[in-house]
Amino acid sequence: MSGTNMGRSSAGLWMVGGAALLMVGAVAAIALTPPSGGGSAGTVSQEAPPHATPQGMVWVGGGDFQMGSEEPQDRTNPDRLRADEFPRHRVQVSGFWMDAAEVTNAEFAEFVEATGYKTFAEKTPTRDDLARSGLDRSLVPDKALVPNSLTFNNQFDREALNRDLPQWQFQVWQITPGADWRHPDGPGSSIENRMNHPVVHVNWEDANAYLEWAGKRLPTEAEYEYAARDGGKDLLYPWGNERDPGGTAMCNYWQGDFPLDNKNSDGFLTTSPVKSFKPNGLGLYDISGNVWEWCHDFFRADYYSESPRKNPRGPEDSLDPDEPGIIKRSQRGGSYLCNTNSCTGYRTTARMKGDFLTGTVHTGFRGVVDDAGYEKFVAAQAKIAEQKKTK
Repeated sequence: MSGTNMGRSSAGLWMVGGAALLMVGAVAAIALTPPSGGGSAGTVSQEAPPHATPQGMVWVGGGDFQMGSEEPQDRTNPDRLRADEFPRHRVQVSGFWMDAAEVTNAEFAEFVEATGYKTFAEKTPTRDDLARSGLDRSLVPDKALVPNSLTFNNQFDREALNRDLPQWQFQVWQITPGADWRHPDGPGSSIENRMNHPVVHVNWEDANAYLEWAGKRLPTEAEYEYAARDGGKDLLYPWGNERDPGGTAMCNYWQGDFPLDNKNSDGFLTTSPVKSFKPNGLGLYDISGNVWEWCHDFFRADYYSESPRKNPRGPEDSLDPDEPGIIKRSQRGGSYLCNTNSCTGYRTTARMKGDFLTGTVHTGFRGVVDDAGYEKFVAAQAKIAEQKKTK
C-alpha cells in the first residue's frame, strides 16, 4: 500500500497531506496479470552508454516494449487489476542511467547536512500549504497543523477490523505527529541503525530537491516499468514469472494475511537495507518491494489511452477518479506492506498514485540521468565534491 489522503469522510483521522489515506486504501485494488498478447515484448537497444556510467548507477539501454496490462479474461479478476493499467500499449524509451538502489538515509543525510534542507514532514504546515494539493483548507482542523506523516498503525483494533468496507485499509493507517525521515516510526524512533535503509517520509517535492542537488531527476513511469521489466521483457515480476521461486522471497513484501498475520518469512518486518535481495537482470536492486518510489509523472487513471509512443512523460495534469480534486503523482514498485490479499504492487506493471505533498513510512525514491542531463549531473557532482574538500 502507499500513502495518500486520510479520507475526508474518516472522522477519526486528521486531514493532513491532501490525499494521503485514500490512496492507501486504493492500493487494495492494485494488481496485474502476466503480460500477454498485444504483440511481442519489444526490442532492447544494444547501444553502449554515451558516457562513463556514474558510480552507483546502471545503464538501461533504450528500446520499445508493451507497457501496461491486458484486461483480465477472468471476471473475478483474481490478480486485482485496476483500470488504470489498461490498455496495454507500445512505448519507446531512450537510454538512461538509473540508481542501482533506492536513496538511503545516509545519502539523504549528506544532502541535508550540505544544504540545511527540511522535509515537508518536519515543518509545521499551514492551511495554505495543505491546500496546494487541492485539499479544501476549511476542512483542516487546528490540531492537524503540526509536523507529521503517515504511518502504519500496529495497534489497530483487530476485533473491529472490517475488510468488507470499501477502502478498508483506512483502519490500519494513522497520521503520526513527529514522524519524519529521521524518526520513521514516530517520536522515539531513529535511523541510527537504518542508515543503509531507503529514506522514507519524503514527499514528491522532497525527492526532487535531493535529486536537483545531485544532478539527477525522477524516472518517468515508462522508464521505471521498462527498467523493472529488465528492458521491457514480458515479466510478471522483475526476476521472472514466479513470485517466490523455490519458496524464496525475491523482494521485501508482506507474507501472510494482511494486516492480521505477518509471517515475516523474508526476515524484514519493515524496510530492509538496500541490496538485501538479488538485483534484476539489469543490476537494479529493490526495483520491486521495500518502498514505493516516486515517479516524475502526474497521475491520470486514463492516461494509457492517450499516451504518446516515444518517451512519454505523463499527462499535463492529474486526475484520480477517487479524488478528482487532489493533485497526484505516480509511484511504482510496491513496498514491504504489499501482499497477496490486498496489494500486489510488487508486480512490474502495477501503478500507484499519491498526493504529491504526502510522505509515508514506506515511500522513497531513486534517480535517473539521461544523455541530455549528463553535463548537469557532472557539474552537480563536482560541486558536491568541492564542498566536501572545504569542510
